[in-house]
Amino acid sequence: MNYLAASQTVGNPALNMAVFAGFVISTLAIVILVGRRKSKKAADFYTGGEQFTGMQNGVAISGDYLSAASFLGITGAIAVYGYDGFLYSIGFIVSWLVALLMVAEAIRNTGRFTMADALSFRLRQRPVRIAAASTTLTVSLLYLLAQMAGAGGLVALLLNITDRTQQSIVIAAVGALMIAYVLVGGMKGTTWVQIIKAVLLIGSVFVLTVLILAKFGFSISTLLGAAQESISGSSDPAVAARDVLAPGEQYGKSTLSKFDFISLGMALVLGTAGLPHVLMRFYTVPTANAARKSVVWAIALIGAFYLMTLVLGYGAAAIVGPDKILGAPGGQNSAAPLLAFEIGGTVLLATIAAVAFATILAVVAGLTITASACFAHDLYAGVIKKGKVSEREQVHVSRITAVVIGVVAVGLGILANGQNTAFLVALAFAVAGAANLPTIVYTLFWKRFNTRGALWSMYGGLASTLILIAFSPAVSGRTTSMLPHMDFQWFPLSNPGIVTIPLAFLLGILGTLTSRTKADARKSAEMDVKVVTGIKLKSELEPIL
Repeated sequence: MNYLAASQTVGNPALNMAVFAGFVISTLAIVILVGRRKSKKAADFYTGGEQFTGMQNGVAISGDYLSAASFLGITGAIAVYGYDGFLYSIGFIVSWLVALLMVAEAIRNTGRFTMADALSFRLRQRPVRIAAASTTLTVSLLYLLAQMAGAGGLVALLLNITDRTQQSIVIAAVGALMIAYVLVGGMKGTTWVQIIKAVLLIGSVFVLTVLILAKFGFSISTLLGAAQESISGSSDPAVAARDVLAPGEQYGKSTLSKFDFISLGMALVLGTAGLPHVLMRFYTVPTANAARKSVVWAIALIGAFYLMTLVLGYGAAAIVGPDKILGAPGGQNSAAPLLAFEIGGTVLLATIAAVAFATILAVVAGLTITASACFAHDLYAGVIKKGKVSEREQVHVSRITAVVIGVVAVGLGILANGQNTAFLVALAFAVAGAANLPTIVYTLFWKRFNTRGALWSMYGGLASTLILIAFSPAVSGRTTSMLPHMDFQWFPLSNPGIVTIPLAFLLGILGTLTSRTKADARKSAEMDVKVVTGIKLKSELEPIL
């Protein structure tokens, strides 16, 4: 294969580094400015004091959600596989309808800081908080792993760093910046970084989309034809044989791959409503109405972005070509930066690279504050101290946890360096869809649901998903696996959502029906009122019940 040499420099590394540094300094200055008054109250650190409007939070949600997987991974997947790569975009868009119609307003009304607040309201606090914390930390770490992998590939390409040790140092630097954002700014600082990043990312992708369409006379048909011609001209016979305008190149070659596609679709569509860092954003607005507006804004921005990834992906295939993309450091994740370089030279490349880097930093900061809040609020304050802890101490523990989470994320990111980020995020969605969503739905809408059902669903969904991922082709047995030189896979699907999500729903039902403990009627009635109104009416309900 006559791929791009790994040592070939893309753009001007000095200019790329200068733009990187400029962005980092600017965002750190904003975080410091916003966080000048050190957060001593839990509400300030975890939710920014609930001071954001629906529009601001919607933009921040899009900034939090549009990760390295969205910008780097999906563009690369479309450039290499065509139609099947765009299925990631479709799944990510549709998933927000579940969040809007079922979860957003109800979660905002029934919780305070974390997902566990809502889940444990009418169930036994201690076991449910432990289970919710376990699933939250797992999903957050898997998602962080994807972002760190994207960071390694991106900087490897733009700074011409091909040595794995040096790439590991870059990933560690990203982890250090992530920790700094959280420690200095808390949720308020992190939110403003996400808002700025969302504006830069969507604006940059819009500019790239216009430039690509202009290059092909604003004809989608001409663009698609050029992409197919470029793919057919690849020096790799397997790539050259692909029909990127039709489904099936990645998921339609066999019956097994079709099941893998269905499994991926289930994980993407049902996983969003169970992502802890997305759910936590609903607590940063003052009312349930603002939470719903947040989701409407997020859907509009996210939908527009994912439609543009179609142009970016096919544009990368047509203009850059599959050989250069697959041969560059970072593989598929390099498609978007290489496309920017071909269209606008070193300046546009440096700009797009900085935006991609901003994407990674903003998302990892949001994930870190979610994971640290989960440990400090749910485990430390709720379980270990049994609620007898000051808010200042709780925030202090959260800051320490952020450092620990950052170190762990760096280690996992080094292990996953070079993996397609969209695929890694899909695994996090599978865990969220199996371990969190069934319990959320049952807690909010099934009065009979009890603690045993919640524990069976969360632990069963979490354990089954992790086990099947560990023994799947995603981890070993293939050249594209995390451990390509080992083979201990026995589960045939790369994404286990088709098995584990229905299993978790079933376990929730079985656990509830086999338990002798009945649901608390008073708590269930109060929960129903809170879901609709957000008003706590316990004292008013007591005389009635």
